[in-house]
Amino acid sequence: MKGIFNIFIIASLFIATSGTVWSQNSEMTLTVYNDDLALIKDVRIMALENGVRSVKFSDVAAQIDPTSVHIKSLTAPEKVSVLEQNYEFDLVDVDKLMQKYIDQEIKAYTKEKVYAGTLLSAGQSDIMLKEGSGNIRVINRRTILDVEFPSLPEGLITRPTLVWLVQSQKSGDHRMELSYLTSGINWHAEYVAVSKQNDTRLEISGWVSIDNRSGASYEDAKLKLVAGDIHRVKPPTPRISAETAFLAKATAAPQFEEKSFFEYHMYTLQRRATVRNNQIKQISLIPSTQCTAKKVYIYDGGRDNKNVRVNLEFINSKKDGLGLPLPKGKIRVYKEDDDDHSLEFIGEDAIDHTPRDEKIRVFVGNAFDIVGERKQQDYKKLGKEAREETWQIQLRNHKDEAVNVTVVEHVYGDWEIRRKTHNIARQDANTIEFEVPVAKDAEAVLEYVILYRW
Repeated sequence: MKGIFNIFIIASLFIATSGTVWSQNSEMTLTVYNDDLALIKDVRIMALENGVRSVKFSDVAAQIDPTSVHIKSLTAPEKVSVLEQNYEFDLVDVDKLMQKYIDQEIKAYTKEKVYAGTLLSAGQSDIMLKEGSGNIRVINRRTILDVEFPSLPEGLITRPTLVWLVQSQKSGDHRMELSYLTSGINWHAEYVAVSKQNDTRLEISGWVSIDNRSGASYEDAKLKLVAGDIHRVKPPTPRISAETAFLAKATAAPQFEEKSFFEYHMYTLQRRATVRNNQIKQISLIPSTQCTAKKVYIYDGGRDNKNVRVNLEFINSKKDGLGLPLPKGKIRVYKEDDDDHSLEFIGEDAIDHTPRDEKIRVFVGNAFDIVGERKQQDYKKLGKEAREETWQIQLRNHKDEAVNVTVVEHVYGDWEIRRKTHNIARQDANTIEFEVPVAKDAEAVLEYVILYRW
């Protein structure tokens, strides 16, 4: 719509009805899931009379799933039944008001004059009025400063509104619970780790970030976070959440209580919190704690022929300082500079949902001073149903200390190792791992021969 002008409505902006309105006192519970989904439960006091009345509620999320709405009386559930439910979202704007007022009286204010008459048409560039004298007046919308409408037309509302037709057999105050699902709100975990004592210890703290873009605020709510991959009929649209990084040095008491819930884990904040619309709220999940760590070098020459990956590995166990089921999220790793004791960023990775006592391996980057090279030394075809391959992996260590490198090789089908220079540390149907020690400022060579049959 061209031009800028104000709107005067000579009436309340709320629809005038005889329906019952919810009280402002609310008991709010907000349960947020990992995949752009939240469950809202809102308990309020409402006065009901015997008979059938309309009940309306407008403080709902703009991204509500209307098919998920449920309302019930906690005071007398057997005495209150819902006959009909409507979700009204025809929100008021200038163009809708203009169209609703075709053939009705309005006033248009310009800098020079006030025009009053019956609105005949409302286009993008001008409006047409029939004045009391019978003259037809065309007014350019760019010249209009204000428009006055007598009232808000029926059917237009200022906020999305739920409307129920409720039959009550018990008059008086009822505690009514409204629940619904909405998208537009998400949460994820973020972890900060500081590598210490020559990379043998990690100081870890965890935070949760709640990103609310649902179109509603949740005041003084009981907050629950559910970690797990729940199945939904229609997957949510992926959204990019804002990211932050910070370090918390002070030790705080745990704020969340964790428990198993169905096949997931639930984290309940032990105080009430307000989550406002268009807000990212961050709350401490894990107070700062230390655990045993191990630096692991991994060379996977079949996927990256040169680089040796550096990982920090730890166990999510109570004896190692953790032991809380960890929701998936990003972990950022820092290390202290020995000269000025400042913390410097050394890498980040994403971890999956991790139960207690499971190993976590964090990839932080590629080693600068360790280089790998993978070559096929020989290939022999042994008849129509077998072949033999010889592979050589060279590892060059330019550091001033010895290292151990885990060499990962990917295999397939029916295979057998015929010869090898180093022992196999781990293997499964598709992967072999060798542990190869490399002296300081030296080179180590792994060679193996593998037979494939089909």
